[in-house]
Amino acid sequence: MEVNVNEYFEKRVSEAKRQFERTVDCKHTEFDDLYPYMTEQPQFFWYKRYVAWQELLTVVKIAEDMDVEWKSLFLDKQSSFVEGRVLDAKVLDDWYEESEKHEKESSKNE
Repeated sequence: MEVNVNEYFEKRVSEAKRQFERTVDCKHTEFDDLYPYMTEQPQFFWYKRYVAWQELLTVVKIAEDMDVEWKSLFLDKQSSFVEGRVLDAKVLDDWYEESEKHEKESSKNE
């Protein structure tokens, strides 16, 4: 079975992005299942975000090494954050565009 490298890495980047976004939104991830006893600890949510961020950076780095285009999977601001590599409050606060933030907030209220 022949695997298309571009398709594979696009899928992996998309999955890592989705996992990171779930941590930004404080939703359940695979990581919660690995450490169920930690979910009661407030610092666990920060740790979970850092782990998801590192996974995203790692997959993007490998995609770059394989000459796979990954930026099209992100908003311009998001790809800039990934290229900056530092997870800080600005990344968490500004990950989504304003219109996306309003859509997410309205869907949370439903």
